[in-house]
Amino acid sequence: MKPVCNKVSVKVPATSANLGSGFDTAGIALEYFDSLMFALDESQDVSVIIHGEGEDTLPKDETHLVVSTFRKACKIFGLPNLRFTLEARNQIPQARGMGSSASAIVAGVAAAWTFAHEGELNREEIFEIAAAIEGHPDNVAPAVFGGLTMSWKDSDSQEFHTVRYKVSKDISVSVFVPNFELSTELARRALPANVPYGDAIFNVSRAAMIPVAFGALNGESCDAVKSNLSRNELLFEATQDALHQPYRASLMQDSWDLVEALREAGFAAAISGAGSCVAVFYAVDSALADSQIDKIAEPWLSRDGWRVLHVLVDSTGVIATCE
Repeated sequence: MKPVCNKVSVKVPATSANLGSGFDTAGIALEYFDSLMFALDESQDVSVIIHGEGEDTLPKDETHLVVSTFRKACKIFGLPNLRFTLEARNQIPQARGMGSSASAIVAGVAAAWTFAHEGELNREEIFEIAAAIEGHPDNVAPAVFGGLTMSWKDSDSQEFHTVRYKVSKDISVSVFVPNFELSTELARRALPANVPYGDAIFNVSRAAMIPVAFGALNGESCDAVKSNLSRNELLFEATQDALHQPYRASLMQDSWDLVEALREAGFAAAISGAGSCVAVFYAVDSALADSQIDKIAEPWLSRDGWRVLHVLVDSTGVIATCE
């Protein structure tokens, strides 16, 4: 099969997974993007140019995650071993819990799909391939579909599935990016083989609230208003967790201390993904504003390398187009 165009541009959002209670299940897309351009070039096998995050640390050859994923996806779609230049403009921090690996995988699969097909992206196919490569779907799903997703792997068919929920437009997110990385592998090794039954029930009850806390209220799609909780109170309750964050706290003590400081002030804060970023979710039409959050976090932001990103939820997911 010949590619249908010579250039493909891809824009893929950062993500935040777990959202406190939804361990390995929940994820949300953020309006903070990596932008990539694939240009076919017969003069060389592959050339990788990186601007921004990872420009001094990421590989610039076939071992780059976007490139290796692109190669795998090209084979699936029947494309030959294409020669190309990849120019990436990265905003998503590396190894911080904002889905940089999942976003790279989604970008590679989406680019290959676009070189092989006419028309709109087949997001379901891109999701299935990307989740299989990543090994779990919680970051992949929001990167592909946008919005809020709850995802799982079927134990019989081994297929990945996700349900996408719309997110209320009044939800805002602050992400605190620390000055240190944390590998997902190390974070997973900190988890126990078994957890107390009560902790499992605790998380199930909170995770069930996630779509309501982030979605429509006032009777539009549920009767959550009858709980007499405000939007921010619902977010606070839904992001409680007993399954993973306490076991990982010592690996990122500074981040965990910030989570506790924000939650003591009533903010729905949680470790983003496996860490080390801290995500805070709140309603923009309330008294809980960016400036208040920054004030609480001032001791952390005064440290070298710490920064904060005030972003909204991305409702679109990955975009890939022929140029």
